[in-house]
Amino acid sequence: MIQLGVIEDDPEIRKTLTDFFNGQPGFACPVSAATVASFLEEWTPDTELDVVLSDIGLPGQSGIKGIPQIKKRSSRCQVVMLTVYDDPDKVFQALCAGATGYLLKQTPLLKIKEALVSLNEGGAPMSPGIARKVVAYFNPKSAHDLSEKITPREGQILQAIEEGMTNKEVAALLGITLETVKSHIKNIYRKLEVNNRHALIRGKYK
Repeated sequence: MIQLGVIEDDPEIRKTLTDFFNGQPGFACPVSAATVASFLEEWTPDTELDVVLSDIGLPGQSGIKGIPQIKKRSSRCQVVMLTVYDDPDKVFQALCAGATGYLLKQTPLLKIKEALVSLNEGGAPMSPGIARKVVAYFNPKSAHDLSEKITPREGQILQAIEEGMTNKEVAALLGITLETVKSHIKNIYRKLEVNNRHALIRGKYK
């Protein structure tokens, strides 16, 4: 039996999760609350929890800030984030704080159930898009990979962009027209699968 706790400030979502898991064989949801503080108050010493499913954007303390408090209460209890946030900063803040899973709120209930079963069996469930961000973070493209995608001229333009130069400055530096620069940048965007300068500068290409 997986004993599940839920921290979710949206009452409808909280009720949906609680009712669903209380109705699933092998699950029980004895504790649910809208905030980290109220959850810890309702979590009595005689209640053992295996997993806490927690939102991030909560009133008072965030779900990420709540992870260490949950782990302090029960070191064996695992925490899975269930949130709308899919940006890498939130993902890694949660994982560094001790979360063992990260799911997006659009995940169907049955998929959430599968994820929690996987977690209970030793897995670390993540929504596919989140998993790709994690993989990309730990496996950044090397300079060799990059050189295989773009031409030497495109490499010069990319370097100039990373140094903060404008299109006009790049054109003057390389002795080419402004339209040629724009054409090269368009090709770079396409090859590196990005759509703005910010993504190029931060190296967020796939």
